[in-house]
Amino acid sequence: MVDHAGALADRVWRRYDRKQQLIRYGVLLVTVMVVYWAIRDIDIFWPWVWDAPNQISSLGARMWPPDPSRLAAITNALLETVHIATLATLLTIFIALPVSYIAAQNTTPNRACLWLGRFILVASRSVNTIIWALLFVAIFGPGVLAGILAIMFRSIGFIGKLMGEAIEEIDRRPVEAMEATGASKAKVIAYAVVPQVMPAFFAIVILRWDINIRESTVLGLVGAGGIGVILQGAIDTFAWPTVATILIAIVVLVLIGEAVTGLLRRKVL
Repeated sequence: MVDHAGALADRVWRRYDRKQQLIRYGVLLVTVMVVYWAIRDIDIFWPWVWDAPNQISSLGARMWPPDPSRLAAITNALLETVHIATLATLLTIFIALPVSYIAAQNTTPNRACLWLGRFILVASRSVNTIIWALLFVAIFGPGVLAGILAIMFRSIGFIGKLMGEAIEEIDRRPVEAMEATGASKAKVIAYAVVPQVMPAFFAIVILRWDINIRESTVLGLVGAGGIGVILQGAIDTFAWPTVATILIAIVVLVLIGEAVTGLLRRKVL
């Protein structure tokens, strides 16, 4: 009895047994090796990295104080940026909703439509907004139209995917009840599907509008309109005080957008 108690006293509690420890060490080793190979394959000029603090300090000195002389033009460009994001979000709704309907397994008409809808969603989300902007600038030329289309094509995948998932999670009982009464497909959608996904719809659209405002601020860097056009021009001419003013204006715009989206969520949801 005494020996048994002594054996219990000598036992040490361990969170993981030997097999689990070996697995964890193996995963850690593989992770370190992957990170090492990734860093080794990246061509980094390390003297520039060590000199980065000096360059940041020098750039900050050149940007201060901000130059408000072009504030009127910057304000107009910010309004154009908001218009790009808003119009693109509204246009996205008319395309993303039908796509989300055919991409949801419980509402798609057939298998072909299901894969078509999912292909559209994947294709939209696979291409970055800047790449879409470059394509539309090449097609339609520089300007606001290219920016609107770039934001819209990127947003289709975002809104369509989340709305499709919301449709797949609806309660099937109202749908089955209406179908049992002989209701048409349109009425089933209008009175059994739409009421259940409306809260998700408003939340997704508001979120995407907020994201689009942020993304539209950089579209001008590739000629797709908005505040980015003035920002690129200021950088190209080394007008660093103007760059500082533009960056401050962008931060203010994003903060205002965040406040507006928060207010809309409280009012609508």
